[in-house]
Amino acid sequence: MTDDKKLDAVVAKAVQDREARERDYRAQSLKIHPWVCGRCGREFTRENLHELTVHHKDHNHDNNPPDGSNWENLCLYCHDNEHARYVDAVPGIENQKPAAVTHKALAGLADLLKKDQ
Repeated sequence: MTDDKKLDAVVAKAVQDREARERDYRAQSLKIHPWVCGRCGREFTRENLHELTVHHKDHNHDNNPPDGSNWENLCLYCHDNEHARYVDAVPGIENQKPAAVTHKALAGLADLLKKDQ
C-alpha cells in the first residue's frame, strides 16, 4: 500500500470507531437517563429524540463508564451553550487585554439623519 492509502485507511478506521463509540454511549445514556434535557428540562419523545444529545461532563469523549456517570443528556441548544462556555473558560484569558475596537458601526448615522431632515 502507498502512504496515501495507508493514511486513508487509518482515518477511515478512526472515523468508523468514533461513530460506533458514539452510537454505543448514546444508546446507553438514553436507556439509563430520562429523555429530558439536564439543563432546561425540555422533555423528548421518539419523534424529536434526535435533538437530545449526550454531553461528556469531563469533556473527554473516550471516558464512557457503563454507569453513565460522565454523561448528561442535553438538548442541542444547551449542549452548544455548554461547549461555548467551556471554550470561553480557557485559563489565562482573563489576564489578556481585549482587542481594540476598530470598526464604528454607527459612524455615518448622524450625517444620514441630517440629510433626511
